[in-house]
Amino acid sequence: MCRFIETIRIDGGVVRNLAYHERRLNDTRTHFWPESTDLQLTDFLPPIPENGRHRLRIVYGRCGIEEVTCTPYILRPVRSLALISANDIGYTYKSADREALNQLFAQRGSCDDILIVRQRLLTDTSIANIALFDGKRWYTPQHPLLKGTKRAELLDKGILTEKNIRMEDLPSYSTVRLFNAMTDWGELELSVRHLQPIF
Repeated sequence: MCRFIETIRIDGGVVRNLAYHERRLNDTRTHFWPESTDLQLTDFLPPIPENGRHRLRIVYGRCGIEEVTCTPYILRPVRSLALISANDIGYTYKSADREALNQLFAQRGSCDDILIVRQRLLTDTSIANIALFDGKRWYTPQHPLLKGTKRAELLDKGILTEKNIRMEDLPSYSTVRLFNAMTDWGELELSVRHLQPIF
């Protein structure tokens, strides 16, 4: 049975980007189960912690919400990325089954995380969307593995521009930023020099 996840950030009692998460959850349910009705995530929220950063993890499937957990969150530093080629990988929907991603992550060597390359195009790390800076603008891959909720927000605000970014384009960029629902824009970045090809 297919199970999917939404990971939502809670900061000091504030639930972040709930509308984006709710839209993705309902779009996923409509895709896999066209007969399903939309869910309102506010109906399933647990007591919200008032202090600190927490990760709210919602697991759902055909019958609706199956599991809700809320745990403290500590940002994992990323100082290096291994470029890993995986031409056939797909992760269009935020599935609970991450086995293919975990297998790629295990190939990272001494790097902190991986940056997955599909058909010579940059996509995502194992847990985050990316953006690259060319000195003027921030670009994010036009075809990521997963269209994250933070990515959608940044695109809506005009902070990001979508673009196909090829391996050979990397010298045109200076900086790569990693971001997701739990990681703010600008909170995690590294030099493009810290990308190490492993093919």
